[in-house]
Amino acid sequence: MKPRATLKRRISRTFLLQAAAISFAAVISVLLAAIVIKQVLVTEALRMEATYFWQQRTTDPDFPLPDTRNLSGYLSTGAEQAQLPPALRGLGDGFHEIPSAAGFTTVYVNSRDGQQLFLVFDGERVNELVAYFGLVPLVMVLLVLYLSVWLAYRASHRAVSPVAWLAREVNQLDPDRPAPRRIDLSQLPAEIDEEVAVLAGALSGLAIRLDAFVERERTFTRDASHELRTPLTVIRMATDLLLARADLEPGIRDGILRIRRSSDEMEHLVEAFLLLARESDQGLSSAPVCVNDIVQHELEALEPLLRDKPVTVRIEAQGRLSMQEPEPAVSAVIRNLLRNAASYTENGEIQVRIERNGVRISDSGVGMDASPGSALFEPYVRGKAPQADGHGVGLTIVRRFCDRFRWPIQFDSAPGEGTRVRVTFPNAVLRPADNAPAQ
Repeated sequence: MKPRATLKRRISRTFLLQAAAISFAAVISVLLAAIVIKQVLVTEALRMEATYFWQQRTTDPDFPLPDTRNLSGYLSTGAEQAQLPPALRGLGDGFHEIPSAAGFTTVYVNSRDGQQLFLVFDGERVNELVAYFGLVPLVMVLLVLYLSVWLAYRASHRAVSPVAWLAREVNQLDPDRPAPRRIDLSQLPAEIDEEVAVLAGALSGLAIRLDAFVERERTFTRDASHELRTPLTVIRMATDLLLARADLEPGIRDGILRIRRSSDEMEHLVEAFLLLARESDQGLSSAPVCVNDIVQHELEALEPLLRDKPVTVRIEAQGRLSMQEPEPAVSAVIRNLLRNAASYTENGEIQVRIERNGVRISDSGVGMDASPGSALFEPYVRGKAPQADGHGVGLTIVRRFCDRFRWPIQFDSAPGEGTRVRVTFPNAVLRPADNAPAQ
């Protein structure tokens, strides 16, 4: 899963995008202003200058032509243009753009009473004016903008720093420790908002309640480990003594065997629940385990359940599958899958196939609904086999163990078509039966 961005990073990104957008808008505005100056203001100024010149020329025939740093004027009579610069010769009335190598760019030609007035505006000077009156204000605007963005970022950083502090404190809470570290409100940054103080108080209270909950959970696990196993051990020993008697009637012996099987099942359930109730995997043995041996042992334990059923159990092994995983967890997964297959198969076959990196268990039983919306892995949900016993938690235990140890599981089943389950052990190694080197 891709890591999520932090709150500070999101705020920084927002301010940077805002500054970039405003800077882009400012640059575009200056460029548009330069175009307006060149295309509108200059042309309008030249037109007004020509009108003024002709008005003055009417009253004063010796009125001089414009001759300034930015504007130059030329006057020709009829076809006589020898006195004009070469770049101006042959130009008709109106505005013209001529090469910048001539020292000017914009020319306005206006004719009246057989005379032509040439007004030449220095385009290079226009560029200097645009640079001076456009770029200088732009730089100042951008400096003010960047300064304001930086100040706003600093203010927002101070505003979210208490939230970031709370996030670090909560992340450092360790429910597995006997005394989780409390969130000390006195360590909050100064000038925090009331909402942050309320949130810190709520998290502090949550940490205290979490500490009490963890302690209760440990106490329950410790007591259950002792108090539940003791009576189950007594029941198993008592049934062993009763089964050792030779004078038991067949009906009574069958009842005692049923009690023995139920006590064994309850002991396995208690072991699985206690293992799942652990917060961490510390203390679990990760010695090498062989899936073949576990399958064989669990099938032997299921013989009483299949004794009166016309069901054939077939094992196909491509080799010996070994791995470094907690044996109780592997046994619980295989045990519950095999028991589920035996409980819901009244006739036919149960096939256990030990493959590379996994185990596949198939049966010809009644099957069940395995659609995405089904309650297949919900606790206390049972199939519809008429003689099936159990508590409806087998597949729930399997799912929780597979999620806990990251063992992918594939489940394919449909009513009346049997069930096929494959559990993958990513770290498993398949070796030949003669213990040759790994394939």
